[in-house]
Amino acid sequence: MKPLTLILMVIYLLPPALIAGNAVTPGDFHVERPTLICLGFEWKISGDDNRNAQVAVSYRKSGETQWKSGPPLLRIGDERVFNEDVYMDYTVPRMLAGSILDLQPDTEYECRLVMSDPDSVNGQSEQTVTVRTRSVPEACKDGRVLHVYPPGWEDAKEQPAFTGLMKAYQGAGGGDWAVVAERKVRPGDVIMIHAGRYKSERQMYSDPLSLDFHGTYLLTAKGTPEQPITIRAAGDGEVIFDGAGCYNLFNVMAADWHIFEGLTFQNTDVTFQAGIKEVAGCKGLAVKNCFFEDVGIAVTTQYDGSTDFYIADNTIFGRDERHRLVGWYAPGVYGASALNSYYAVKVYGSGHVICHNYFAYFHDAVCVCTHGSPPVETSRQPSAIDIYNNDIHLMTDDFIEADGGVHNIRIMRNRCFNAAQCGLSAQPVFGGPAYFIRNIMYHVPWGLAFKFKVKPAGLLVYHNTIIAESRSPETFSNAHFRNNLFLGTDAPGRELWRFPLATSYSTWDYNGYRPNLGTDTQFLWLAPQEGTLMDYSLDTEGEFTPLADLDALRRTTGQELHGKMVNYDIFTDVSRPDHSKPRAVYNAENFDFSLKHSSVAVDAGVHLPGINDGYSGRAPDLGTLEVGSDKIEYGPRK
Repeated sequence: MKPLTLILMVIYLLPPALIAGNAVTPGDFHVERPTLICLGFEWKISGDDNRNAQVAVSYRKSGETQWKSGPPLLRIGDERVFNEDVYMDYTVPRMLAGSILDLQPDTEYECRLVMSDPDSVNGQSEQTVTVRTRSVPEACKDGRVLHVYPPGWEDAKEQPAFTGLMKAYQGAGGGDWAVVAERKVRPGDVIMIHAGRYKSERQMYSDPLSLDFHGTYLLTAKGTPEQPITIRAAGDGEVIFDGAGCYNLFNVMAADWHIFEGLTFQNTDVTFQAGIKEVAGCKGLAVKNCFFEDVGIAVTTQYDGSTDFYIADNTIFGRDERHRLVGWYAPGVYGASALNSYYAVKVYGSGHVICHNYFAYFHDAVCVCTHGSPPVETSRQPSAIDIYNNDIHLMTDDFIEADGGVHNIRIMRNRCFNAAQCGLSAQPVFGGPAYFIRNIMYHVPWGLAFKFKVKPAGLLVYHNTIIAESRSPETFSNAHFRNNLFLGTDAPGRELWRFPLATSYSTWDYNGYRPNLGTDTQFLWLAPQEGTLMDYSLDTEGEFTPLADLDALRRTTGQELHGKMVNYDIFTDVSRPDHSKPRAVYNAENFDFSLKHSSVAVDAGVHLPGINDGYSGRAPDLGTLEVGSDKIEYGPRK
């Protein structure tokens, strides 16, 4: 038989799916770093050109027999994330990725993931793994206890006693001898800081706190996950670390597995420097139940090797305007704000948890470091990052930025009031999924509730309540919106929503909309032509199709077949912000976002496995708060 005839026979006998590349071939399977309440997974694939492969997820506690359904993994891949100004051009690899959400800390789970494809699966279609969620970082129970007192302490001292933290931590001397001491803290040690103000005389040679000219606590010892080094208030009064105006108060870039608890930090630009891009960064930093005031930045790491931070139950105040909303942009409209405080918390790397904090008076509250294209090494990518149950008040720019995140960025149950420029940001996300779930956002007078810029890809937006317009200026990819409430503020000349889509497989349905009164156009639509999966040449400056109302959106796009029109009367007690007073400051405690039992938003949503399983009634409700559900606890836990 001639070779050409043989080749033609093989092609003829192959299933059409294989010829077209529609069958899926499973590849490497990766379990991300566990957090306290979430587990993340990445399953690389090849093939599946028609993007119809799926991965069903189920899980159970080890020892139990009943499986529960988790959210299915999101099919991602081939989306472009690019920005010409910084020469960044990244193509998302083909995979399915996603999370199991709202688990219990320090608990072992059996997780089963099953891949399917109507065009066939070539290879191992099932993965079953056992993974344990992390526990809350706690001091070692059998470690040494060291007692630290401020200079001038005159009462009795518990032993062993030291004047200033550095004496206990490394036996530091004064002046040139500050770096000579050879006695170091050990893993498992608990350093009890007794009441007082620890303010260095940093311009005095041989400062009593052994800090000298720079005024920085440079910590370099290494704890372990099982034996962290703990620095906490002794309980006999307030402990204040006063930076005396220094640039950086604590440098912990080389200090792994440290816990800071019950302390007050003030008067410094950068409180915790925990990592610099391409230089160094620590692991396992925990900051909990602390109070920050008059700081420029509370905690920062931009190092891709930083892992497993726990920033929880803190109150963090910046230096920005406290009595009116002032933005940094468009000074002729809002009045420009100087960068008195930058962000409260910024992280890179994986496994970080930022939860139950109160943030106020910063440029941004919580950020993933924008950083650029992600590292090639999977374990160093910024994935498995949880930002939840935070209470955020009065930001010059944004509430939360997922910018720079890659996979499984989970932004859940945050209450966000008063941001001058933008609300929740993905600028960009490199494939996703980035989860935005059950967040409340109120008063973003610039009109950009979601800042989706630099072509982010992989956005899952579920059960949010948004009192602001969203007018994304650039296209984004692979986005899916369900069960949200979007209420306009009647800002003159503003449409309620823009849909600038670079991919035809983005979807919207089961959302509620309150239009802007007095505006002829409520929606602007831009998407690839029919039959085109993605198109990054679309012009957001002039190609939008204006749509007058929800019915026009349905007819023109086929989206929102189950969408609802709503108004402010669906809530127990929520009024529209006054668009004529963009500098006004609203307090979250004065609003009740629970739904009235008779409102059109009740039972108007769709079931999302692993997201809203506990709904009451015929179907899930729209927005953040399900009727009859437990009250969400925002900010520090009591």
